[in-house]
Amino acid sequence: MNPLKILYIGLGFFFFGLGAVGAFLPVLPTVPFLLLASFFFAKGSERFNKWFTSTKLYKDNLEGFIKNRSMTLKTKLYCQGIAALMMTLSLIFVPLLVVKIFLIVMMLFMFYYFARHIKTVTPEEMAVINAENKARQDAHAKEKQVTLRETIGEVKEMHEEILNPETCPDKAE
Repeated sequence: MNPLKILYIGLGFFFFGLGAVGAFLPVLPTVPFLLLASFFFAKGSERFNKWFTSTKLYKDNLEGFIKNRSMTLKTKLYCQGIAALMMTLSLIFVPLLVVKIFLIVMMLFMFYYFARHIKTVTPEEMAVINAENKARQDAHAKEKQVTLRETIGEVKEMHEEILNPETCPDKAE
């Protein structure tokens, strides 16, 4: 396996772990870490990305955002607040001017991006969006089940044909 893909998968698990811890500790942000995990899993492995997108942590925290580029005001403020707090602490404790300038630019970009590129929806609208996503997922899963049942039925028919002495001359003897 490509060493870069191994690194991506490793980083995916690292950020997934931080996001999982952030789901329980209010000090750590969940969404930014899960976004990073999503990025690294997508770059590293289709299999791990499918696993990640099927987790409850992903579905509860990122799915609506990834599919609709929208968040509730509470989620936006929480994400920005935690990220701004962490960057502000870094501004205070890092002595290098270049790093301080970089952090200020990153904070400004974060505020700009959240304001201009992430739609703010009410909790009711988010509930509707999530319900629509769930309905689409359920319909897709149902289609897969129907296809699987049809395939199993076809395999059973072929199996019965093979075992039937009337349709298979070799078995008639």
